[in-house]
Amino acid sequence: MDPMNAANPENAAEVEYFSNQVDEIFTKVDKLEKQVSEVEQFYLASGNSSIVKDKERAKHFPGVKKQRQDASHREVAASKRMQELMRQFATILRQITQHKWAWPFLEPVDVEGLGLHDYYKVIEKPMDFSTIEKKMDAKDGTGYKNVREIYADVRLVFKNAMIYNEEKDDVHVMAKTLLEKFEEKWLQLLPKVAEEERRRTEEDVEAKLNMQRAQDAAYAKMARDLSSELYEFDMHLKKLREMVVQKCRKISSEEKRSLGTALAYLSPEDLSKALEIVAETNPSFPATAQEVDLDIDAQSEYTLWRLKAFVKDSLKGKARNPGGISGSGNNNDNNDDDKKSNSKRKREICDALAKTAVKRTKKLSSL
Repeated sequence: MDPMNAANPENAAEVEYFSNQVDEIFTKVDKLEKQVSEVEQFYLASGNSSIVKDKERAKHFPGVKKQRQDASHREVAASKRMQELMRQFATILRQITQHKWAWPFLEPVDVEGLGLHDYYKVIEKPMDFSTIEKKMDAKDGTGYKNVREIYADVRLVFKNAMIYNEEKDDVHVMAKTLLEKFEEKWLQLLPKVAEEERRRTEEDVEAKLNMQRAQDAAYAKMARDLSSELYEFDMHLKKLREMVVQKCRKISSEEKRSLGTALAYLSPEDLSKALEIVAETNPSFPATAQEVDLDIDAQSEYTLWRLKAFVKDSLKGKARNPGGISGSGNNNDNNDDDKKSNSKRKREICDALAKTAVKRTKKLSSL
């Protein structure tokens, strides 16, 4: 914009408007960059993200939040079923501990009282029924999580006794007998335990798949929304750029004449591209027709500057740069020799462009 007119209230208002628009663009760009980064990170992670990130997603995506709620409900239901199995296991345990031969295993082995100085060298993990019952009743999170953990500790009670005592010892015989009775009762409960484990595994797999689908759907929607928003942003930016060019970068009549002249020297392929540039801001323009009329004066400043830049690049490196097209917009760069050598051709083209029109045919002869 002309600095001489900067003090003009109208010009000042326009400058303020464009400045605000630029600030708004930077704000939107920051927001879009963060969203694009989040989508990229999700697909790069391939579903192997942390629980913390899953919780963050649940805040933004209702589908993910619902899957987490459903998973929580399934977890509660599965916990109740496991508690029932543990209650049934407790019945088996009570029957074993009430057996007349169970007394040596009810409390921890009195290593010092019995003088078993090598006990901890032979037995790596001591176990007894009182310890098992305390762990079954624990409410602080240190208790058993499933029946198989209790089963393993009960077997350990008897296995320790059989390892430390010789086969002929009474404790060894008592432990072996009670272990056999315990295994018989365990086999009756085992089908229910296996069924619960199978069900739990299936539910876990289904929950993970549902969560992944919900996340995929959420991020697919986010990607689509981003694409739409980026398109709208691009259109907004394009309009703003057109407004700035229209207000601040007027192209002169001489530059228009030079541009019309230069268009005549484009190859058929480049001429088609130039007409496509015109069609971008004027959808009704028949860019692909066999013969078209291009009114240079009717084009917007934005279109004209784009055409000028395109023509300059297209003719770069050629022996002649017709029309004096340059990046600076100065049409006085042609020297006298160029004017003389091209004068006849330019006069012919200027006559053809008397109404600032360019016609294109299959052979481009009318140019």
